[in-house]
Amino acid sequence: MSTDLELGLNLGYWQRNADDATELVQAAERLGYGSVWTAEAYGSDAFTPLAWYGARTSRIKLGTSVVQISARTPAATAMTAMTLDHLTGGRLLLGLGASGPQVVEGWYGRPFPRPLARTREYVEIMRKIWRREEPVTSDGEHYPLPYPGGANLGKPLKLITHPLREEIPLYLGAEGPRNVALAGEIADGWLPLFVFPEKVEQMYGPSLAGAGPDFDIAAMVMTLITDDVRAALDGVKMMLTLYIGGMGAKSRNFHADIIGRMGYAEAAEEIQALYLAGRRQEAFNAIPDELADGISLVGPAGRIRERLEAWRKSPVTSLLVMGPRDETSLRTIRDLVLG
Repeated sequence: MSTDLELGLNLGYWQRNADDATELVQAAERLGYGSVWTAEAYGSDAFTPLAWYGARTSRIKLGTSVVQISARTPAATAMTAMTLDHLTGGRLLLGLGASGPQVVEGWYGRPFPRPLARTREYVEIMRKIWRREEPVTSDGEHYPLPYPGGANLGKPLKLITHPLREEIPLYLGAEGPRNVALAGEIADGWLPLFVFPEKVEQMYGPSLAGAGPDFDIAAMVMTLITDDVRAALDGVKMMLTLYIGGMGAKSRNFHADIIGRMGYAEAAEEIQALYLAGRRQEAFNAIPDELADGISLVGPAGRIRERLEAWRKSPVTSLLVMGPRDETSLRTIRDLVLG
């Protein structure tokens, strides 16, 4: 349980027609937000916006939530992370995630099976690269170095540039209990997408048992200061409709699975069936208000202040707020969370 919460701003995906968020990020830095985070799926990448915002700030930490491991080899991610960490004075927080089979196999053309083993091997190679103790080799199944075959001319290499930090903080985006346990074992933090604070302990208590005392649970949470609670909850439900209904195959949807583990398995099954049948309004209507309210912080400031107590009593240590787009909202959220 953590009564003191760290505060970050999650910008999500960069959109071509969206306004440049530099002023928002600079406001967050002035207001004492500890971090800003970007995402990637099959559009914008996560690193480029961070470099843009990092060049225009000086203190706020820069997080990826998350970089997809199938998008780059471990060496490519290690090089990019090392470079960005250097250029920003050691401010990078590197969040990694396996994504899902539709994106991994349909977009990146890589096999999805055994994501936990791939993640473990990926992290081990990156840490070897940053430490520069010797030329890097790996006899792993997924990312063998040097490559066995090809021209048969591969040789172990050592990173040319000395990293600013040989231990860049690593976070894992994880939803399943085994993946969360892996985060607790090998990473510095966990980036959960949907968190119902009153249910975290029962859902993930055993998975988090192996995490160290400084392990950061940085929860992404939709946050909106407004007097129109109904409209705000409908906004959360729109997001949930897409993630539960359409972000994954019917036979394998990790987002629907996590909603099921929260106690809404029947609702998740119905939402997905309606969405895949093209009945999206009905899928939206099937999302319980209790679920939308439980995973978000929406409404007037007083209502959010009351809801924050559940987050303070949970294992969550950082709130990465999604949604605020102006300095006034950032300030109000800052005052509610940090006091």
